[in-house]
Amino acid sequence: MSAPRTTLRRSIAAAAALPLLAVALTACGYGSDAKDDDAKKANVAADGKKLSADTVRIGYFPNLTHATALVGDQEGLFQKELGGTQLKTSTFNAGPSEIEALNADSIDIGFIGPSPSINGYTKSQGKNLRIVGGSASGGVKLVVNPKKIKTLDDLKGKKIATPQLGNTQDVAFLNWISEKGWKVDAQSGKGDVSVVRTDNKVTPDAYKSGSIDGAWVPEPTASKLVAEGAKELLNESTLWPDDKFVITNIIVSQKFLKEHPDVVEAVLRGSVNTNAWINANPDKAKASANAALKKLTGKALPAEIIDPAWKSIQITDDPLAATLDAQAEHAVKAGLLEEPDLKGIYDLKPLNKILKAAGKPEVADAGLGVK
Repeated sequence: MSAPRTTLRRSIAAAAALPLLAVALTACGYGSDAKDDDAKKANVAADGKKLSADTVRIGYFPNLTHATALVGDQEGLFQKELGGTQLKTSTFNAGPSEIEALNADSIDIGFIGPSPSINGYTKSQGKNLRIVGGSASGGVKLVVNPKKIKTLDDLKGKKIATPQLGNTQDVAFLNWISEKGWKVDAQSGKGDVSVVRTDNKVTPDAYKSGSIDGAWVPEPTASKLVAEGAKELLNESTLWPDDKFVITNIIVSQKFLKEHPDVVEAVLRGSVNTNAWINANPDKAKASANAALKKLTGKALPAEIIDPAWKSIQITDDPLAATLDAQAEHAVKAGLLEEPDLKGIYDLKPLNKILKAAGKPEVADAGLGVK
């Protein structure tokens, strides 16, 4: 990896804020409270021993790449570890609003993607958050109109959507284009390939209308496009070592981590237990995640969308720190980011303590851990 980086380019931070892709389905608004009507969770909270905080507020997106949060809340696995400390959840449409909520002390812990993690950390000069765990890898695909695009070389001259300027998938696509030897202006998206920034909620309609020829997008948007007749041409996981790259992290307010380490450890134990249950019971976990989505958005995903989407996402405790560092390098290479200093963005000591106690291998911070 290259040397640490120093400052975020102001113009790009203002325009794009390197947000997490808008992978939400029909998410609730900013900071909207998710109703906790699960009796078993209430009973655990009433009978269990309270930790150092009365409540812990967790934010996440109602989408499949946040399956740990969806399933862990739905099945009461977080609340089981929290005992008498009450879990309160909020859902968000995009990374910047979740970072804003963390900074405003509206949430304590969040499930979020690599780009807003990087942006939030660098903009605060390393003072607002720590990444304390992983949650998901993969779940991003290039899908195209098979009548217009049959091979990867056919992308030249075509219009391909990404969710937003400077977000995780936009950076990944720009990096892929560069490695092909093609030229695209990162700001305008114009060049050998036309990069069309399109909100994931409208991308399927844009595809149906013919205004785009394909998209580099996360799940379930990719599977929605396939259901409309698109064809998967590339799974981004194949571009990474061991077919893994971070798509969702667990972050925590540094203030909350300092004041309530026992609560953070309880949430991480809940996450590790949830991930183990998901991986051991994939079909039950998929149904649980879909039930949570229906509760949050009012609509479950049909089988033709959730089945392929679910298979493409890997649930993991490992934050895959080296891939976050590489994603930052790709953003620098594309001209979207000045070199940020990411040293101290991770604190994996609580997670590794839990993993060790469970007889599981510890995870690495790629040299970016807090001292």
